[in-house]
Amino acid sequence: MKLATLFGLERNKTDHLEKWVSTAGGMAGMLAVVAVSSQFVDITGVVLVAGSMGSSAVLLFAVPHGPLSQPWAVLGGHAVSSVIGVACVQWIPDTLLAASAAVALAIGGMHYLRCIHPPGGATALGAVVGGESIHALGYQYVLTPIMASAVAMLLVAVVFNFAFPWRRYPASLANWYKNKNRAASHPDKRADPVSDTALESALTSMNRVIDISGHDLKEIYALARSYSRPDSIDPMQLTVGQYYTNDEAEDDWQVRQIIDMASPTNSTRDKLIYKVVGGKSLYHTDTQTREEFSRWASCPVLQNKDAWLRIEATDKIATQT
Repeated sequence: MKLATLFGLERNKTDHLEKWVSTAGGMAGMLAVVAVSSQFVDITGVVLVAGSMGSSAVLLFAVPHGPLSQPWAVLGGHAVSSVIGVACVQWIPDTLLAASAAVALAIGGMHYLRCIHPPGGATALGAVVGGESIHALGYQYVLTPIMASAVAMLLVAVVFNFAFPWRRYPASLANWYKNKNRAASHPDKRADPVSDTALESALTSMNRVIDISGHDLKEIYALARSYSRPDSIDPMQLTVGQYYTNDEAEDDWQVRQIIDMASPTNSTRDKLIYKVVGGKSLYHTDTQTREEFSRWASCPVLQNKDAWLRIEATDKIATQT
């Protein structure tokens, strides 16, 4: 057993841009928390709230699509934990016992309400060990500063992550956006097996911290299938202006047009620019290497009225809505 495996060291698949985007998001979120919480508590209270909300920032900006990062988890987790924390202060005179009970009962409460959010434990604990200024708030601690700060953090997460299509928050918004831009696709076809190498390539190309959920699994599998496709187009034969499809089914179907590329062609690592003209992420523009694009593409297509037709066999592959 490798030492990294023993310690649970995860291989990070994200590039430097994704890491710095997460960092900037955390900074924006915490500035909002400090600005809001300082309106209700003194500096000691601000530090206490920042400790709890700082943990939330890690989830919201490093793994925005994770189940522990979703709005109900954040709001419900902090709400139930803060209520339990205040109750423990008022009903359990011994501080050590109250602190332990607050965290334990917060865990149970979040379980039953299906809003598990790890920073909730810190919120419950803060109600007990926050000192006289926090104790004096009583149950007002739940609304201000805790819930006010949690709402501020959520709003920043929604606005900040919206600027990056692959990070849209919450996860339901990402799914809605994808469905809104979906074009009708051809019937499903039998799935091809994928190799370990294809899965590795898919995880690398997703370029974000992966939290395994139904949405992520589907995207991973679709990408892996594209990497496993044996009949990929020759990357050196790609041409400007041509339309290509990945020939996938339902939500994953897409048509792209190459709008520019390096000339003359030197290698498969040359960059090209494409625009999505059909299916998922309609009108999105991005860059890829020739090799990456050819692995994605299944065949060239042409548009005939409301249909996309294969150039090779003129089979109808989709009808736009």
